[in-house]
Amino acid sequence: MDFTSNMSEDTRVVDLSNGLESVPVLTERSSGARTAPTFQYSPENIQGPGCTVDPCEVTLPGCSCLSHSCLTESCSCLRTHGRAYDTTGTLLNLSRTESGYSSPVFECNALCTCSDACSNRVVQMGPRVRLEVYSTKDRGWGVRTLEPIPRGMFVCEYAGEVISFDEARRRQLAQRSEDNNYIIAVREHAGTGSVTETFVDPAVVGNVGRFLNHSCQPNLYMQPVRVHSVVPRLALFAGRDIDAQEELTFDYSGGYSNQPPVELPSTQRDAAVKASRTEGLQRKECHCGASSCVQFLPLDLSILN
Repeated sequence: MDFTSNMSEDTRVVDLSNGLESVPVLTERSSGARTAPTFQYSPENIQGPGCTVDPCEVTLPGCSCLSHSCLTESCSCLRTHGRAYDTTGTLLNLSRTESGYSSPVFECNALCTCSDACSNRVVQMGPRVRLEVYSTKDRGWGVRTLEPIPRGMFVCEYAGEVISFDEARRRQLAQRSEDNNYIIAVREHAGTGSVTETFVDPAVVGNVGRFLNHSCQPNLYMQPVRVHSVVPRLALFAGRDIDAQEELTFDYSGGYSNQPPVELPSTQRDAAVKASRTEGLQRKECHCGASSCVQFLPLDLSILN
């Protein structure tokens, strides 16, 4: 199906995903618009330098359920990992642990015998809301929703190359001051004192998630979700009800708060300014507009040290 339509002689709407998503990712192209970045669209993670496990390989066991949708009392997946979604596919637990680490979600996978309509299959089915990549006034490209999104609904992944710690460090240190840093580091607490780290870089290969801007008071919540592989997919869910035409944002540092913003004390603002230079790198200013803004985009210091 062709999702290209002529709006005027100089403007047209195209599907940025080139048909790879079940719902097209729209963007406007015009002669006078900002030049679109060059990258390879991929709806899922791919194996990058230093990654020892192919994210596309099925490595997790499946259930033997024959029902339309899995039941907690009979499904081996749900008994082992717990139920993450309600019957509509809405994420049940949107709260973060006090330690700051994420608790992983496990979905039914390709080896499971349940149907594709199982309520434990959400992220793997791809985005279900109409999204648009557009040119913002002062933050480059951004993503907005073309329809209302209820709290807890899956929006999209942050997909790209899964790379090792060393490769993430090499790439970040090689960046110039004018380059965008797309690398996201996610840490998960395994419950036994160990921490699992995943590094995803969508700069060259990625999906619509690469265009999401940071906010110190975001409306999206990042949740690691495992589907077919032990390598998690970085899924973004609505942290609150989101209106149509609203820009979608998440906290690059991995935090989330839907509480009313508060003004930072001057001592905290001074500390933020001092932290703007780390390892000789000039951090970029944050233009999210929240009154709780810490002035600079997050920088993962563990990658640099």
